[in-house]
Amino acid sequence: MLIVMGGLPATGKTTLARLLARRMGAIHLRIDTIEQAIVRSGLARPPLGPVGYFIGYALAEEHLGQGLTVIAESVNPLLVTRDAWRAVGVAAGVPVAEVEVVCSDHAEHRDRVTSRSIDISDLRLPKWQEVVEREYEPWHREHIIVDTAGRTPEESLAALIHRLDQASP
Repeated sequence: MLIVMGGLPATGKTTLARLLARRMGAIHLRIDTIEQAIVRSGLARPPLGPVGYFIGYALAEEHLGQGLTVIAESVNPLLVTRDAWRAVGVAAGVPVAEVEVVCSDHAEHRDRVTSRSIDISDLRLPKWQEVVEREYEPWHREHIIVDTAGRTPEESLAALIHRLDQASP
């Protein structure tokens, strides 16, 4: 299975993806990790454009081909990237679940943005104004929405697993 997780920075995507990967024994592909590795290599500087996503698509295809479940996590702000992830799953012949992680409490989201710590060496985290002004196209296709506002990570994980179970054929 391919689980594609997206959402604005600091909504809880990474925390949720890590918990889900641990629970499912899945591969967690984080685009921030890929992109920061490229930056550290000295071959490019931010913004990188689509290169991190293309590497992610290739890695997902490789892991899915080995029969592994993949959780692809990124902001995933554009329909074109969402379509590309879906195409990877379709080409691999696996079910694709699209998950948008949101934090509907504006004050809580802002607090998360301003108080979170860096977990990838040298990664520059966006400021609140950058998060608010970020290009982020609405999701028009049917997908799972997990609202992390007012929930513990474990409560958000339980909600996601419940929705994934409902979506399974």
